[in-house]
Amino acid sequence: MQVIFASRDPEGAQSRTLAVRRVCRLVCFVPRVRGRLSDVNGPRGGIDKQCQVALMTNNTDSVVVTSIARDWRSALRGVSTRATRALLHNWQRACNQQRSRPPALTLHS
Repeated sequence: MQVIFASRDPEGAQSRTLAVRRVCRLVCFVPRVRGRLSDVNGPRGGIDKQCQVALMTNNTDSVVVTSIARDWRSALRGVSTRATRALLHNWQRACNQQRSRPPALTLHS
């Protein structure tokens, strides 16, 4: 699994290990993750910690999830929950499409 997290904010960079640990739970579904931690308002405070994650899977399109919260831990928790839900939804949809396909016809000579 390749995990790339970037942050221009010093506090966001310190949260990198927590971000990687949360995303590594999805290792069997996602071979590559690209994440970005940013402080939208800068030092003014407020609900402005943004975490965005792009998950590139082998068999479906990439999934991009964003979460905004008051602190880094909450933003990471939110993006982790949403990413898990989105991946599960894509996986279930792919399984349902395979089930609904009619069996292939074979000709015997």
